Amino acid sequence: MSNPAPPPRILSIAGSDSSGGAGIQADIKTITMLGGYAMTAITAITAQNSLGATLVEALSPEMVGAQIDACVCDIGVDAVKIGMLGSAAIAHVVADRLEGLGVPIVFDPVMVATSGAVLADAETVAAFDRLMALATLTTPNVPELAALGGADAMAARAVAYLAKGGDAEGDVVEDRLVVPDREALAWTAPRIRTRHTHGTGCTLSSAIAVGLARGESLAEAIGNARRFVRAALESAPGFGAGHGPMGHQAVR
Repeated sequence: MSNPAPPPRILSIAGSDSSGGAGIQADIKTITMLGGYAMTAITAITAQNSLGATLVEALSPEMVGAQIDACVCDIGVDAVKIGMLGSAAIAHVVADRLEGLGVPIVFDPVMVATSGAVLADAETVAAFDRLMALATLTTPNVPELAALGGADAMAARAVAYLAKGGDAEGDVVEDRLVVPDREALAWTAPRIRTRHTHGTGCTLSSAIAVGLARGESLAEAIGNARRFVRAALESAPGFGAGHGPMGHQAVR
């Protein structure tokens, strides 16, 4: 009997969410449920729940870099997902480590949590340019895209990005993939009316990273990831008094 193929190795570089709905915890759940092998480089620790973040502490850039090195030099990496970074110094250390790595990189430019907590200062956002240049795909939501300068600024950067429409108004959600020198692609679906949306961006970007690590095209990985997120939204356990977590564990 032949041995099964090993799972794709996904490194998540992101912050910890103590309530388990977003961040590293959502990434691990997503990667595991989709058959990947999850590794982490934690950038920051948050005291956070469905109502918001009460305290955020960034780790040292040296510690973040050491975590990345430990994973890359031993286990190996097939794709990287980047989420909350915690500081501009960490952003630059991450960029230093990922240059020349040669694997797909999905960058979720986290600035504000679903609850409204600010998770990136102006200096950190300014450092995002290096990571967007390295990334296979950047996945901003509506306010993040605006903070990055909008479609014109993204076109000037000549980077591929997925403009997520979950924060827009209306009964239909549209996500739009823009790749330099290609015709844009759009996915639309009826909006799922729920307050349990904590961690949607983390989940989507991690799911895309798994798909890319498996060799899926960008469009295939996005389509499959969107279906996973919608299933997790529909399976939310109902926890929390605010923006509650999704139901990753219920997706089959």
